[in-house]
Amino acid sequence: MKTFVLGGGCFWCLDAVYQKTRGVSEVVSGYMGGHVADPSYEAVCSGTTGHAEVVAVTFDEDVVPEEVILGMFFASHDPTTLNRQGYDVGTQYRSAMFYADDEQKQAFEAAIGRAQEDWAGSIVTEVVPLAEFYPAEEYHQNFYAKHPFAGYCQVIINPKLAKARKYYAEWLTV
Repeated sequence: MKTFVLGGGCFWCLDAVYQKTRGVSEVVSGYMGGHVADPSYEAVCSGTTGHAEVVAVTFDEDVVPEEVILGMFFASHDPTTLNRQGYDVGTQYRSAMFYADDEQKQAFEAAIGRAQEDWAGSIVTEVVPLAEFYPAEEYHQNFYAKHPFAGYCQVIINPKLAKARKYYAEWLTV
């Protein structure tokens, strides 16, 4: 099993995609990259803690290759917008990849190179070392599955799921 910690705007969006991916055993929404211990959602949303909203995605490489996990990451958010995803604005919504070791760093950098071909603008995704991971509050975990008809899910997440299905249908369970 391998775990990637990825930030691509609101963690609900990435969580929704990876929860439906074959070979993914766990997705935990949380916060990483800041300077405040054990931050709350409200503190992170204030933009003062330095944390990004992230997901820790644990997957079985024998079922789903890391290139697919990373490709889905770039298909599920706009990595060319600095500190923003749609209407979500602030450093907490930055595009970021947190690596555990040199192997992950190289994999992340290679994924950026592959993804750049699909984007007109330059990718601004940070590739930075892992920091302390703080799981988000329980009500943020598996949000889409719990609230599929909520307005945010319908307007923001569903188009991201549709894009993931367009490119990665063979890896998605639904």
